[in-house]
This record gives sequence, structure tokens and C-alpha cells, in this order.
Amino acid sequence: MITVGMNYHVIEGKQADFEEKFAGVLEALNAAEGHTNSTLWKDVSDQASYLITSEWSDEQAFQTFIQSPEFRAVTNWGKEQILSGRPQHKIYKS
Repeated sequence: MITVGMNYHVIEGKQADFEEKFAGVLEALNAAEGHTNSTLWKDVSDQASYLITSEWSDEQAFQTFIQSPEFRAVTNWGKEQILSGRPQHKIYKS
């Protein structure tokens, strides 16, 4: 089992757009083989900063998902100018 922390910082004023997009991401995550659970967290000291924690059976399952067409289909925020920078992912192994 691994936990992945996916850190996102959005453009000020685009928080609602990001939160709406997360619903699509969550659907894709829930359909992915090896995915157990994911939660969206919002930083109380920076309203444009988010963390998604995601639990997976193993690292390969996560890597397969983020390279999939399903993941790309729900993470095209660059075109919509929602993110203020590149997302950062960190894998925590248990």
C-alpha cells in the first residue's frame, strides 16, 4: 500500500473551477485498478493551495494511472488556465 500526495496551486479566483474539476478526477481515480481512496484537502492559510491524498495498492498501479488516457482526459487544466504552476506529487510508502 502506498499513499500519494498530489499538491496543486491554482490561480486566485479559480478555486471553484478546480474543485469542480476534482469531481471528474475522483471518478477516474475510483475506476482505476489498484486505487483505494482519495480525498481533496484545502489549505486554510492559502485558499489557492490544495492537496489530494490518494491510496493505492502499489506504486505501479499509480504510475499506470497517471500515464493513462483516462488521467489525461480529466487533467487538462493547462488549457483552461486553472493551475498557477506545475503539480507536485510525492509517494509515501508504508
